[in-house]
Amino acid sequence: MDVNDYKYNLPEFILEDYFNGKTVAYGVFENRSGEIVNQFKVNITGSVEGDILTLDEDFKYKNGKLDKRHWTIKILPDGYYEGTTNGVIGTARGKRSGNAFNWIYVFDLPVGNKSYKLKFDDWMFLQEDGVMINRAYVSKWGFNVGSVTLSFYKE
Repeated sequence: MDVNDYKYNLPEFILEDYFNGKTVAYGVFENRSGEIVNQFKVNITGSVEGDILTLDEDFKYKNGKLDKRHWTIKILPDGYYEGTTNGVIGTARGKRSGNAFNWIYVFDLPVGNKSYKLKFDDWMFLQEDGVMINRAYVSKWGFNVGSVTLSFYKE
């Protein structure tokens, strides 16, 4: 997919506007067979200062595990973004166009006593009424290992 294919789709998805304030998301992780292997809720608090969008994410997984992520996202010209957070190796890079945003990064995911470096090809689509659908395709060495689906809502 090419994010520019969505340039005429509305409503326009401007990350710093959408994530400024409080947002909640509900999600699932599916393995490559399509089996749901985890479910979670994320409470997000965002703020914008100059050209920096900051997101504080609090994850609560169905198994009781808690996780926190603090994103620092640089707002660049022409709909581009770069961001960092704990667990992301290097810099996440993304672009928005129309109602879509595509975000690509490598995440070091701890599982038990091991960790796995997984590539996320993350697609977000803003819908009417402040609903945003997020689908992330997860791969390792170019092979599909699963996907993450989330629904975001403004509080």
